[in-house]
This record gives sequence, C-alpha cells and structure tokens, in this order.
Amino acid sequence: MRTATTVEASGGEHWSRQADFVVEAEKLGLDVCWVAEAWGSDAPSALGFYAARTDRMLLGSGVIQVGTRTPVAVAQTAITLSNLSGGRFLLGLGASGPQVMEGLHGVPFARPLARVRETVEIVHRVLDGGKLAYSGGEFTIPLPGGDAVPMRLSTRAEHAVPVYLAALSPAMLRLTGELADGWLGTSFVPEGAGDAYFAHLDEGLARRDRDRAELDVCQGAEVAFAADEDALAAMVAGRKKELAFSLGGMGSASTNFYNNAYSRQGWAEPAAEVRERWQAGDRDGAAALVTDEMVLATTLIGTEPMVRARLRVWRDAGVDTVRLYPAGGTLDARLATLARAIELVREIDGTS
Repeated sequence: MRTATTVEASGGEHWSRQADFVVEAEKLGLDVCWVAEAWGSDAPSALGFYAARTDRMLLGSGVIQVGTRTPVAVAQTAITLSNLSGGRFLLGLGASGPQVMEGLHGVPFARPLARVRETVEIVHRVLDGGKLAYSGGEFTIPLPGGDAVPMRLSTRAEHAVPVYLAALSPAMLRLTGELADGWLGTSFVPEGAGDAYFAHLDEGLARRDRDRAELDVCQGAEVAFAADEDALAAMVAGRKKELAFSLGGMGSASTNFYNNAYSRQGWAEPAAEVRERWQAGDRDGAAALVTDEMVLATTLIGTEPMVRARLRVWRDAGVDTVRLYPAGGTLDARLATLARAIELVREIDGTS
C-alpha cells in the first residue's frame, strides 16, 4: 500500500507549522499529501506553496468542491499545479454537500452527479489540449446566443493529471469507477465494503471495460497508538463526539452522506438515532449512542499490534493507498505517530 495523509492549510495553530508537517512527512517517506478545502482555506493556494517546499511527494486536492469554480477554471488550476510541481499533482474533486454549497457559497447543490460528471468530462477535454466545445445539461461551452467561438488554453499540460473523486453514495461510486483514476473514500469498514462500496465501483468500472487494478482505492482514517487497553478505552471515548458530528452534523437536515454510508454498513438504527439527537441539539446524547465498535471499525486506533492487524485487513480488502490522519497534540507528536504508521505499512507489505 502507498501511504498518504490529508491536511488543511488553516487547520493548524500556525500556517507555517502545517507546512513544516508536510515537509517532514515527505522526509518520513510519505507518498501522497492531500490538501482539504471544506469551509476553511482553499486547496490550490496551499498546494502551490507545498509544491515549492517538497521534491518527491505527490500532492493532491482533497478535494476541490465542484460547482464553486467553472470546470475550465478547475482544469487551469490542475494544469498549473501539475506543471509547477513537475507532474506531482493529483486532481481530487467532490460534490461537497448542500450546507457548504448553498449555505456558504450560495450556489445550488441540485444535480450533483450531473455536475461532477460534466466537470470531469470538460476537464479531460481541456487537458487534451484541443479547442473546447461542450454541450451538457449543466454546462454549455461556448455560451450560446452570442459571438463566442470555441477556444483552447494557451498553456498545455506537460504531465498526466490523474483525477480522483470523493464518493460515498452508490451513484457517485459508479461514476467514480466509470470516469476516475482514483477513489477518495471515508467512513470505510473493510468487512462491509464489498456491498457498500466495491460493488458500485465495479459496476462503474465495467461500463468502460476497466478492472479494479485501474483504480487507486484511497481510504482514510485517524491513526493513533494506545499504550494499553485503558489508554485505548479513553481514546475511543474521546472520539465518539467527533463521530456523532459526522453522523448528525455534517450535511443538512435532509442530506448526510456520512450517515448514509454508516447505515449501509450495518449501523442504520444507531446512525439514525445519533442524527436525530444531534439535530435536536442534544450533542452529548448523540455521542452516547455511538458504540466502541463504530469508532474502531472505521479508524486505525489501537495498540500497535491492533493497528498492524487492522492495516492488513484494509490491504486485503482492496485498499491501495491508506490515508493516515495521525493523532497528536503537537507537531512532533503527529509526526511520531505518522512515522510509526508508515513503518507498519512497510512492514506488512514486506518492504522493510
């Protein structure tokens, strides 16, 4: 398995400290660093800065929210970052959700599947370098009714730009298998991934006569090492409110893709109850409904032997790139956790 992490440029106490983490992660041998956007800092600006500070590691947008920029602007960003970094850029795209899209950006969330499909198709055409003419349900280029004619960018992509899609719903997973080079997933339970995720990915792959080997399955989870069972119990208890937020607070009152993903993997009843409590304002009550199993199944938290065993399960389930979110209250602590996790991945892959 390759190793990766995800950072948000504005997520640390100091911007420079997050950049230091990225630089040191490369020295540890990390393969990929994804930069999140969410509702904080934008991803491309930070990626350009990190590209200048690193030499080997791949850098990806994890993710650019489709609909906040035109598809051609996305393609321009991808070409610029790829060329500047010497071909180290991965373009990660996602539909986001109604709260961020409508509540923050003021753009409609409706028809996310069509918006993502057409954006990827347009990005691929721009990357090919020809004049762009596109007619879809969401985008028409050139805009009809005027004097505009098809154009091409004056810059060219000097390297291939792999496209990854963040997907949780069955329809978006099928689209990922059909159009993307990689899948950025979360809320992953390897024991239930066949029906919840891979069946839909494989259906999409089959539409283009592709197989799983042509898709980089990139899954992420927090990694933390507990000294003993008592420390582990405290860790798990501390993560329950975070998971309750994902199940109850992410998305909108009617749309929560994280909750739906947990529901498809065997926790439909508790996930619904957590969401109901959270939406009613009972945050502590929502967290109390999250079980230890729910936390452990979707994270890489445990004693070192537990984490090692869990990484093997992830690998055997079909994960190609494991995205590690290292726990730690300081930069040194996060890097120490990341270093241990990278070594475990190398160990189970027989590379050290």
